[in-house]
Amino acid sequence: MATWTSLALALVPHALARPRVAFDLLALAWAMRRRGWWRRPPFLPLPPAAYVRWRMYTAYGDEHAIPPLRDVLRFARWRRELLRR
Repeated sequence: MATWTSLALALVPHALARPRVAFDLLALAWAMRRRGWWRRPPFLPLPPAAYVRWRMYTAYGDEHAIPPLRDVLRFARWRRELLRR
């Protein structure tokens, strides 16, 4: 069964092999961070849980879904191309 941690670990080799992918993933993570993340524990720029559940529900029909690696890479690239970075 996939977890968010296993997804993050699977993204690491792709990011190390291709700096553009690393930039895309970091930009995506930064854009999704919770506002005022530095004020509340765990003091990490993570997205709000409710937002992640909503995104997974709208994308996969299940709020507890973990996106496939390929979808994350495609979305990060699509976002960069959309924003022309």
